[in-house]
Amino acid sequence: MLLLTLPVIKASVFGYDVGLLEIYEIYHEWWYWVWMGIMVLAQVLLLIVPVDLSQRKQVSRRKLLVPVITSAFFMALILLTGILNVCVAIGGDDALEFHLLSQEYPIIDIVFITLILWSVWSVVFWRFRREDDDGNSFDRLIKWLLRGSILELLVAVPSHVIVRHRDDCCAPIVTFWGITTGLSVMLLAFGPAVFFLFAKRFGHLKPKEESESTVIENESD
Repeated sequence: MLLLTLPVIKASVFGYDVGLLEIYEIYHEWWYWVWMGIMVLAQVLLLIVPVDLSQRKQVSRRKLLVPVITSAFFMALILLTGILNVCVAIGGDDALEFHLLSQEYPIIDIVFITLILWSVWSVVFWRFRREDDDGNSFDRLIKWLLRGSILELLVAVPSHVIVRHRDDCCAPIVTFWGITTGLSVMLLAFGPAVFFLFAKRFGHLKPKEESESTVIENESD
């Protein structure tokens, strides 16, 4: 994510003469490092279950609840930014003039909607746990994150192109938020997905290796 920050911003501000030194200033913004910290924390939380499975440990309900809540939070962000991207692509800046709880602070409405979506996705993902075993349910969580992030990019990138050519004021910020969310979640899910594949492969190979070693010991006896 650190390496992709500069090229992604440079590609997103097409049509404007913005140098890399100006873009580099984002590394001095506190909110940038807060987002990086959130992503690192989420990556650690999503690796809890694969690590336990690779060591053949029984995953408790409490441990599985952690990746469920984490995945639900990012799916809520994906859905929220996807809806906002479609709205600004169609209605421009006027689409952002909605007021649910507060007329002065739109961030309150965004937080409220995010909490609702977070709760809904938490229930949906927790049902995976009831239908599958630990490994399969976690695998489905990661697949949903990867598919959701790809779909988010398919919506956010065209929306960003539309609003930039229309010279909107605030809409490009929303579409850029959608692009960064899609890329961040994709990179976030990629790590646990790869580790989980190695863990499953190791789990299939280990019994075979143990059985072969047992046969060798019996033959030597």
